[in-house]
Amino acid sequence: MWQLACVPRDDGCFLVDPFAGATVELPALSRVRLRPPNAVAKYTTVEGVMGRLCHPYLTWMHLKDMENVPAIRKLILCSANLVAALVGIEQTSQILVCQPGASSWSVRANDPCNIFEDMAFYQEKLYVLSHFEDLTVMNIGQHPRTGDPQVSRIGKIIRGDQVVLPLDGICRKKLYPVESRGTLLMVRRMVYLREINDMILAGCSEFEVFEADFKHSQWVNVTTLGDDQMLFLGRWCSRAVSASENGMSGDLIFFLDDMQDVRNCAFEDTSVSVYNMRTSKVSSPPPMVWKHQMIPASWLFLWN
Repeated sequence: MWQLACVPRDDGCFLVDPFAGATVELPALSRVRLRPPNAVAKYTTVEGVMGRLCHPYLTWMHLKDMENVPAIRKLILCSANLVAALVGIEQTSQILVCQPGASSWSVRANDPCNIFEDMAFYQEKLYVLSHFEDLTVMNIGQHPRTGDPQVSRIGKIIRGDQVVLPLDGICRKKLYPVESRGTLLMVRRMVYLREINDMILAGCSEFEVFEADFKHSQWVNVTTLGDDQMLFLGRWCSRAVSASENGMSGDLIFFLDDMQDVRNCAFEDTSVSVYNMRTSKVSSPPPMVWKHQMIPASWLFLWN
């Protein structure tokens, strides 16, 4: 399997297979094909409010005009003909797609941006998960003239329940979509924070796992992954793995300490921890060799 790494090179980036050493060129974020081609950023002014406001909502055209430059937050090689990227500023982002080796990305320039958490390619469709636990499906079509991939249709298929976080800011939420045994899962990780010597540190984590019920358009809570399933969660890559094929127990969730603005105070010698769904306890697997200065990290998986 390709390990998807976006590395700056001049004005572009490329995919890297760390096992074979192969690379695939990707377009620079400055080269984006707009749909429609005449899209422009629209603004309005409101009495009593300084500055301009995006109208009618924040789009890709507004993002690219901001002082901060949009960056790739996640990249998926969906197939030999499709790369999807989650691109934005901080958490506000939009989906761009292209073909490996193409000269430009494609974006629906007038669509509203969202607070997207993560995305997954499941059953030949791209699914995007928002911070509010809404699940959106993006059907991929082709440009009629060039044949390049483009998002043809967007639909919200699950509207998430509003998870109310404490007002004192002691908790952060992270969401991970993962395909497991033919189903699409959403893992909700709650990270409890503490302040020590003016530093915000990440403490314990709690997990809940939900399965997408497409028939009833809802998330269904599940209490087990199954005796033969393990999950590996990370900001850049998440995957379900057979436990028996790797000589391990099931119902385990391995997760990276990949929160960019806080440190893990429970296991300061490692950025990898394990949550046991049967005992609801978190542990740190030996050897604990990963240092915080080296994160963000990512999982490496061979292709099937």
